[in-house]
Amino acid sequence: MELTRGPLVVHAGAGSGKTRVITRRVAYAAATGAQDARHALVVTFTDRAAREMEARLRALGVPGVAASTFHAAALRQLSHFWPQVSSRPFPRILASKLPLVAPLSRALPGGYRFRPAKDLADEIEWAKVRRLAPATYQADPLVAAGRSGPLPPALFATFWRDYERAKDRAGAIDFEDMLARTLELIGSNDAVAARVRARYRWFTVDEFQDTNALGYAVLLAWLGERLELCVVGDEDQTIYSFTGATSAYLREFAARFPDAREVTLSRNYRSSPQVLDLANRLLASEGRAKRLVAMQDGGPAPGIHAFATAEAELAALVREVCRHLGEGIAPSEVAVLVRTNAQLVSLEAALAAAGIGYQVVGAGFYARPEVRQVIAELRRAGLRPVAAESDEPTSARLLARAEAVIEHVVAADAAEETAAGEDARQREASGQTLRAIAAAFVAAHPEADLGAFADDLSARAAEEGSTRGAGGVELLTFHRAKGLEWDAVLLPGLEEGTLPIRQALADPEALAEERRLLYVGLTRARRVLWLGWAHQRAGQTGRESARQRSRFLGALAPPPARRVSATRPDPRVPARRRAPGSATPSAGAPARRGGRHASAVASIPGASSPSGIEAPPEADVRLAAALRAWRRERAQLDGVPAYVVFPDATLAALVAIRPADIATLAGVRGFGPSRVQHYGPEIVELIRDAG
Repeated sequence: MELTRGPLVVHAGAGSGKTRVITRRVAYAAATGAQDARHALVVTFTDRAAREMEARLRALGVPGVAASTFHAAALRQLSHFWPQVSSRPFPRILASKLPLVAPLSRALPGGYRFRPAKDLADEIEWAKVRRLAPATYQADPLVAAGRSGPLPPALFATFWRDYERAKDRAGAIDFEDMLARTLELIGSNDAVAARVRARYRWFTVDEFQDTNALGYAVLLAWLGERLELCVVGDEDQTIYSFTGATSAYLREFAARFPDAREVTLSRNYRSSPQVLDLANRLLASEGRAKRLVAMQDGGPAPGIHAFATAEAELAALVREVCRHLGEGIAPSEVAVLVRTNAQLVSLEAALAAAGIGYQVVGAGFYARPEVRQVIAELRRAGLRPVAAESDEPTSARLLARAEAVIEHVVAADAAEETAAGEDARQREASGQTLRAIAAAFVAAHPEADLGAFADDLSARAAEEGSTRGAGGVELLTFHRAKGLEWDAVLLPGLEEGTLPIRQALADPEALAEERRLLYVGLTRARRVLWLGWAHQRAGQTGRESARQRSRFLGALAPPPARRVSATRPDPRVPARRRAPGSATPSAGAPARRGGRHASAVASIPGASSPSGIEAPPEADVRLAAALRAWRRERAQLDGVPAYVVFPDATLAALVAIRPADIATLAGVRGFGPSRVQHYGPEIVELIRDAG
């Protein structure tokens, strides 16, 4: 990159090597004397990206370049000049707004006190990065137009004032204050402004489409009247608008800087032509002419799979992961991306049941605050004496007490009025999983107490910590996947109401962002791409309902030729009886036989190639239906809920692994000694009969 002077905007498509372009441009400018590396600042949006930039620049022989986030650079300036402008001690940095927001939320009037503290903290952040204040919040065009916030605008403005007062009393500042106070300092003190601008004279900003109004204002303050600015970004990867980020500054850069030069990077060095074909189709579906050009060799055709039920989808996903691991792909090069954190719960359980190591990018299930709180509450409740009860069996009393503790914790910040919030959805999903775990524990240990159940959960947490070791299959949301890449990427749950998420269905701008989320997901894959959705899936209440495939899939493949039945084989698909562990290879995949990692996929007649809608193998459909029917009958005989016999994640693992004997069955996570003793012979016989 030889353009080293003046304003420059680089439109960098996914996988086009933008980090290489940025670092090579900086190194070239330093080597030719066009710029002094000591006065250069490379701005990134994550600390990880900043470290990568600095490491690459050192490798290129340019060790003196500063690379940091907006917040880190602003904090250095603010703390350096603070003694010159204030006699007060430098404020401490709040790691989170929640310790101040939570007590204030409990003082809100009426039902508003049940609003999750996280939703209130997020709204403060959204308003501050838009450079609003409590006095101007209600007049903001989006707020005035009826934007959905956690509180009525007037009430939120009052709440926000209370938060600012509490923060000042605590002698603290939050992350947004780092930028706002730095901006105020530069704007109000000419001497400070001159010194800052003398230190940094040549700027490069990565991921510029993620810039918000506050960050952009700080950037302009650093720049002053100079034009030495290069910005790099991709408007099609703008996925953080909920935080106030906007691609408008990228799209309008040439208008803001009339002498700006524009460069477009469209060659993709990451993904196969087959993967990029899907990504390009998605862009074309909204009238875009942009196309990424593949520079890698061809790979397997991506598959879009339709399943009768969520359990069938989960079983197929586990089987697909096993197939890739068996073919030699490293576990850390396999990723499963989902739209919400709540979707991670069933994935964790299914992979653990199949004995597959994994790591959650973020926090695992047992590390979640509500789960840790449940364990603590169970211990406290287990120490309290239990009043004499009826002649109910001990197991029933234990299950009732455990469920009461779980419900108390999960519902604490998830009242009915807030059920639509992401925080509430995740808590409820955690509650569902904990209730299933409790039922399974009680079935296996009918004479135990709450303390023993808490010990069991703690042991599971420790096991999760070891199972989630480095090198495992990676589980994460689309948002966390930004900037990452893997050899194989699996995208389950691509249904209306999930992706696009339900809250976006009536908002064209929100729908466009959901499409960009899928685009980001598609372009994370180097060679293998797997997409799935289910006709039936249980909601938050546990009740199954019909689902429709995501509207975005219509741009990638034609509608399915038929609907998959969970109970009746399609006469057009010949039934195949197969031995346990045998496999029918999918298109483009080598056949593997005789192992628990085998995979089978049957294509729906009439589906297009290479991306036609595909169904699970009929043998899997029959087995899943047979297991569900047997579980329902056994639960009625035993007088327990169906999930006490075994939960859905265990059902999916049974379909994927197909244990042919008691020893193999005992190795399935979730099928402990008690279940093996009570149900083992029947399950093994059922699996053999299902073929």
